[in-house]
Amino acid sequence: MKTETIRHSLAHILAYAVQELFPGVKFGIGPAIENGFYYDFDTNTDQHRLENRLTQITEGDLPKIEKKMKEIIKQGISFKKEVVSKEKAKEIFKSQPYKLELIEGLPGKTVSLYKSGGFTDLCKGPHVKSTKEIPQDSFKLTRIAGAYWRGSERNPQLSRIYGIGFQTKKELETHLLKEVEAEKRDHRVLGQKMDLFHIDDEVGPGLILWHPKGAILKKIIMDYALREYLNNGYQLVDTPHIAKINLWKTSGHLDFYKENMMPPLHMAEIGKEEKDDYQIKPMNCPFHIAIYKTKIRSYKDLPIRYTEMGTVYRYERSGTLHGLVRVRQITQDDAHIICTPKQLADELFSALKLTKKILKDFGFKDFSIYLSTRPEKFVGTPKIWQKAENALQYALKKLKLKYQTDAGGGAFYGPKIDIKIKDSLDREWQCTTIQLDFNLPERFEMTYIDEKGKKQRPIMIHRALLGAMERFIGILLEYYGGALPLWLAPVQIWVIPVGNQHKKYAKEVYEKLQAAGFRCELKDEAETVSKKIREGEVQKIPYLLVVGDKEMKLSGVRARSKNKDLGIMKLTAFIKKYGKLS
Repeated sequence: MKTETIRHSLAHILAYAVQELFPGVKFGIGPAIENGFYYDFDTNTDQHRLENRLTQITEGDLPKIEKKMKEIIKQGISFKKEVVSKEKAKEIFKSQPYKLELIEGLPGKTVSLYKSGGFTDLCKGPHVKSTKEIPQDSFKLTRIAGAYWRGSERNPQLSRIYGIGFQTKKELETHLLKEVEAEKRDHRVLGQKMDLFHIDDEVGPGLILWHPKGAILKKIIMDYALREYLNNGYQLVDTPHIAKINLWKTSGHLDFYKENMMPPLHMAEIGKEEKDDYQIKPMNCPFHIAIYKTKIRSYKDLPIRYTEMGTVYRYERSGTLHGLVRVRQITQDDAHIICTPKQLADELFSALKLTKKILKDFGFKDFSIYLSTRPEKFVGTPKIWQKAENALQYALKKLKLKYQTDAGGGAFYGPKIDIKIKDSLDREWQCTTIQLDFNLPERFEMTYIDEKGKKQRPIMIHRALLGAMERFIGILLEYYGGALPLWLAPVQIWVIPVGNQHKKYAKEVYEKLQAAGFRCELKDEAETVSKKIREGEVQKIPYLLVVGDKEMKLSGVRARSKNKDLGIMKLTAFIKKYGKLS
């Protein structure tokens, strides 16, 4: 039996339990999701509360709902499928407005229902045959969140109850232990403890304020990435944060991406000399195209690889924002490769090879790769799509990278590769995207002169290897639990004198470490050594160097790292050993 089937059935059992405890509730949808399930309920709207004397479902209701679910499971209720006409389905769900809306949108004349005890749902299945197939101790309800019907803020907000479910009690317990560990690794908590960043209500949601140490960490990552890109034939560009609104009309962003864009800047209202409205950029690509079009390009000029640590702004609903991993201001290691069809396979191979190296340098060893292919609606010809998909497959196979194919999952303007990092808790994080684009070269009438002197249309590759810098830092913090590798740590060393008589020597040690290129701090405040060590461990400082009488006599230091005493060593030996890692 598939775990996903159990989770789907648990969603129905959840809805059945809520129906028993909150008569008159209105049902949304209830799918299986990664690690569990959810179901959406409407007890929020005033109309439904007044009509049915409902109270809102709260976190405090979860234990009794879970108890009711176990009672239902114990009864051994069977899941029975029935195919009925749409008219009959509408009669069955006449008091369920959300189900009626779903029925209206379904193709064909019949719909599939599943009945379990006193609960009937609109559903394709599959489900377990009987609730007895689900162990009563293999699931848990976890939380309630608000969710707009069909994801639109224009629709009512429903109460979404989440749960986790597995085939056995042991699997559930293992997952719960991972969740405890995940809480310890939460980048929002680590960011506060390590004094890296914060989000201020007065500034606005999804807007990150980087503290000195966080800003250093961000700069280290960007400097590393930029160095790699320049060494691999990329050219650095820098572009504005706003542009005339007509640019976004040409690019198609206003047609296809408007909901994710910030409101326009009505410049004409500010001064009479301004006649155009402007738009804060959600992407960098139109600017890079504008640079490309400043000259007549020959096939001899291609490929051209523009890169920019570009800041873009996207409107994300406040309910979807999450620490660093979902923000409104995004710094991207953005690049656009403009090439001929003949160069495409080699450019994709080079981009993937560079991605593999960079992820390895950051310590990521386990990742999943997804190839998304042509959808039903697309621009370009089937022939160019097939050639592009073949080129992506060629690059993946040449690098001996395993991948999964998401058939029909590509954007309408081109196929793509997504790389997701897997961490120690088996969670996947979106990182790299390599996206082909047949649309923008057409919209902006990009050309190059071929070997025969004729104008041709180039192919463009959008490429962000680290993705959003904010999200990447969040991933790094959770992946390492805050204990970043030495070369990434914003502060690598604390020098801690034991007493006042050791402060002079501690300063000498600090200065020699700085001269050797380490990022270090001298902690000579009037506090106990043990307190400083505890604080250093909380802040995940890689090395704590304590200096007292013995260390002074030996011209050395006593090193601590990751809660372990590494003993006394000569300062010169420490610098020689760890300088290469810094």
